[in-house]
Amino acid sequence: MSGLIEGLPDAVALRCLARVPFHLHPTLKFVSRSWREAIRSAELFRVRREVNATEDFICVCAYDPDNLWQLYDPQHDLWITLPVLPSSIRHLAHFGVVSAAGKLFVLGGGSDAVDPLTGDQDGCFATDEVWSYDPLTREWSLRASMIVPRAMFACCVLDEKIIVAGGFTNCRKSITKAEIYDPEKDTWLSIPDLHQSHNSACSGVVIDGKVHILHKGLSTVQVLENIKQGWTVHDFSWLQGPMAVVKGKLYIMSHSQIFKQERYSYKLVVSAYEFRRRIGYAMIGLGDDIYVIGGVIGPDRMNCEIKVTSDVDVLTLGNERLVWRGVAPMTRCKGTVLGCTHLRI
Repeated sequence: MSGLIEGLPDAVALRCLARVPFHLHPTLKFVSRSWREAIRSAELFRVRREVNATEDFICVCAYDPDNLWQLYDPQHDLWITLPVLPSSIRHLAHFGVVSAAGKLFVLGGGSDAVDPLTGDQDGCFATDEVWSYDPLTREWSLRASMIVPRAMFACCVLDEKIIVAGGFTNCRKSITKAEIYDPEKDTWLSIPDLHQSHNSACSGVVIDGKVHILHKGLSTVQVLENIKQGWTVHDFSWLQGPMAVVKGKLYIMSHSQIFKQERYSYKLVVSAYEFRRRIGYAMIGLGDDIYVIGGVIGPDRMNCEIKVTSDVDVLTLGNERLVWRGVAPMTRCKGTVLGCTHLRI
């Protein structure tokens, strides 16, 4: 990486390059060989953190097209398409997705592909595969497999470690098994099992530094405060629906309304009646905003058509008047969102 910018020490030049937005990095590589090496170096991304030039992205995978991920850049209102996830499983779905150690992780899941002639499923219901995408190399890599294959499970990050729990095995049997993954060491370890397994999908969310596991259709929440002590069961009677965490607070979309969910109570934030026919979308928090991404618009009394969408709608919390606004729609992905998470680069 010598001679990055004529007349400047490389250390100073690197601090200049670190401030260039991530979406322009593919263009920078054509300047020179040294610039190409620099934008793919761990040193550049270290300096980006040092000069407070990191950027936040939303990562999205939808049903169409197969195994494709896109990154949304909210600062520049544009979408970046990643290389196709090279899994042998067609239409990977029901997986877990998180970011940790500066990488995007896609864990487990199974095929959502259906034979158009016979209507048969692809046969793979749950896998132990773990993939990571590295923004430095712009490549997907296989990581250490989970101890247990699983689909429709809870997956979240606590203290830069990935925790997975519950879900279903390949024989479609619900499980209580839980594991923790260290991205730096690329190792999995078993942790205490959940207290209960239920014949429904589960999801995980981190609130106040604790992992909360919710099963669809149930009022109980299983909480992990300390790995050595294991899980505790609480009947919080939380609302059911898509969830987003904004500045440490949980928001839930229920019956076309968004509520701020406290431990034992909830408060109406805003009506979301415009989404009453929209299903299969992702809801995620970033900064002060709640994003509603993609999905399918179902039929109404006047129109029997089912429409897939790439639309993205944003609600900024904290404003006196809460109003939804549209931003750039997904450029490649559309329809039911299979995975959505936040990634800082």
